[in-house]
Amino acid sequence: MNDAATIGKGRKIGTVVVCVLAQLLIAIDLTVLHLVLPSLSAQMHPSTTELLWIADAYGFALAGLLITMGNIGDRVGRKKLLLIGASLFGVASVVTAYAPTTELLIAARALLGIAAATLMPSTLSIVRNVFTGKERAAVIGISSGLTILGFGMGPLVGGVLLEHFWWGSVFLVNVPVVVVMVIAGALILPESKNPVSHRIDVPSVLLSLVGMVGIVYTIKEVAYKGWGHWDVAVAAVLGLGCLLAFVLRQPRLAEPLMDLRLFAQRAFSATVGTTILAMFAQLAVSLMFAQYLQLVAGWSPLRAGLAGLPGMGGAIVGGVLAPLAIKAFGRAATIAGGCALSAVGFALYSGIGVTIVYTDLLAAMIVFGVGLALILTVATDTVLGVVPKARAGAASAISETSTELGGALGIAVLGSVLGALYRSELVVPAGVPPEASAAISDTLGGAVQVAAQLPPEQGALVLTTAKLAFVDGLQVTMLCSAGLMALLAVSALFSLRGVPKILEDPEEASAATPVPVG
Repeated sequence: MNDAATIGKGRKIGTVVVCVLAQLLIAIDLTVLHLVLPSLSAQMHPSTTELLWIADAYGFALAGLLITMGNIGDRVGRKKLLLIGASLFGVASVVTAYAPTTELLIAARALLGIAAATLMPSTLSIVRNVFTGKERAAVIGISSGLTILGFGMGPLVGGVLLEHFWWGSVFLVNVPVVVVMVIAGALILPESKNPVSHRIDVPSVLLSLVGMVGIVYTIKEVAYKGWGHWDVAVAAVLGLGCLLAFVLRQPRLAEPLMDLRLFAQRAFSATVGTTILAMFAQLAVSLMFAQYLQLVAGWSPLRAGLAGLPGMGGAIVGGVLAPLAIKAFGRAATIAGGCALSAVGFALYSGIGVTIVYTDLLAAMIVFGVGLALILTVATDTVLGVVPKARAGAASAISETSTELGGALGIAVLGSVLGALYRSELVVPAGVPPEASAAISDTLGGAVQVAAQLPPEQGALVLTTAKLAFVDGLQVTMLCSAGLMALLAVSALFSLRGVPKILEDPEEASAATPVPVG
């Protein structure tokens, strides 16, 4: 069954709207938690490790199951999977909103990630089957820009709600959006699937999940407490072993969960690698700056959310300009330019201090937003354009996995590095009680809470010391990210050189037709 290729213009527009709505929902939910972390911490008192798991559970469950869900969508139908996933997302949002303990909250966030894993490859594979060539690049550009806008809307929506309600309210707003999306999707979306389907390989699913969780746990715990713990060593061995077994198993399957032959195409493999590294550096920004604007600058959640909107405007501009940049300069130069702009943005971010100067942040946000949109638009269109429509779900899943894995690893690694730098830079003032000293050394949020309970002069000294340590760590983290993006810009120029500007469908492309390169 595949009626995607025969729909009219009106349904095409409706398809874009529903798919963008799904992407916005995921983007908002991924980032809104970063804004509520200070309020959540004050009410639930999670440890540093629990706080990272609350932030990461969603992203890692999403990344761990994207490959599986993309393959399921190819088999049962992308529309069907999207509607099921959207319904589950609504239910999981309610569970998250009313979670009474940190353990249940982490589990609920993981459930949201599972639901989101059904949505992301479905939306992209539907776009892949409905649109082709320049039309597809334009749609992906608009979608990417609006999705990045969702990353900015998350803090804004969260800020408005936190001004009047408790932290769980930010998840309840998902429910009416899900209702609209399910009804509209059922009426508008075309159905498509791979005409030749095989059973899902369960061992591959388990190997990928266990492998990813093991590696992520290792990264998080090493950054926080070092290698000298048995659980870290076990997680590292288990994670690496499972991922290696997963890779070795795929070529033996008639229908692998991850088709490794796709990586033989330079355009595919280089783009996936670039996306992972780019998102590694970039998604951690929202987590870090939510804490900076609220805990260092002392802004309200709403003001912090509004402050990030100009950067999202830059992202929309970048998404719209991406197809034009591909036509003028080629894919390699466009992605390299996006990486270079991101590097400049990170370098500007590194100049922040304890006293906030918003005009400095404004320039960094706009430059950074344009660069990020250029990278994501070109990368997504390239990955989707080099695979057959029948494998659109699997390819979309790999594209989204690279995005989510890179972002989640960035939050885990850079967040942990920032925490380690904070603790190394912090000197707890003399006279602070031992029990208070431990909370101050753990997180900036803990220091803010402790400072409010100490005598005024001592509390002010603790707060100043903690803010200085956090900002020093943040500056180093931003400079490291700027260096990574600069290296990535150079790498993209070489690794993506010669990739065609226009990627025709593999089923329809003619070897005799020359294609301009860039």
